[in-house]
Amino acid sequence: MSRDKVSCDHLVAALSANLCAVPRHGPARRLVIGLVIGGAVTLAALALGLGIRRDLADAMQSSGFWMKALYAATLAMFACAATLRLARPDCGRMRGLWAMAVPIALLALAALLELARTPGSQWLTMWLGHSWKVCAANVFLLALPILAGLLWALRRLAPTRLRLAGATAGLAAGAWAACLYCLHCSETSALFVLTWYSLGIVLVAGLGALLGPRVLRW
Repeated sequence: MSRDKVSCDHLVAALSANLCAVPRHGPARRLVIGLVIGGAVTLAALALGLGIRRDLADAMQSSGFWMKALYAATLAMFACAATLRLARPDCGRMRGLWAMAVPIALLALAALLELARTPGSQWLTMWLGHSWKVCAANVFLLALPILAGLLWALRRLAPTRLRLAGATAGLAAGAWAACLYCLHCSETSALFVLTWYSLGIVLVAGLGALLGPRVLRW
């Protein structure tokens, strides 16, 4: 037996000597921890910085509130599922990514129906609302703690498609931040949410894609 073969066998033995079984739900648990920690920071920043709507109880009885909350939460859950899959080195082909288009398509349909029953003279007002200048920026900034928590969790896992993992983590962070932002925002137009909420979410996904190869390298 050659000396190189012996050295290789010794290396394999040393690397495998202290292996232990990974808990079945370990990756999911770690992502949840990162998400909860980041979400708590975001919620505190929202409450202390922007403030919670004083009429939140009344707002929660309207369909507009639940339209934007469900859009953001559904997109966030799909993005979290994709991130969890990408946290494993054997993630395979990501055929399920198309599912994230479902809430976007449904909201787009709601926006088209909204436009159809609204006079054209009101379309611009409906699109811009009263907070379009700050909406996407607020979602982006509120998402940063959540993105940090998810990237922290991913660093302790084993993603191999680093840019995609960072992008889905950013998408999840942006969508959860948008969901929490509903506690402050009084806009109810589907067209507004589709444009400005989504813009903020996409910006965070882009940031995640940029950070992924740098932060998640192992």
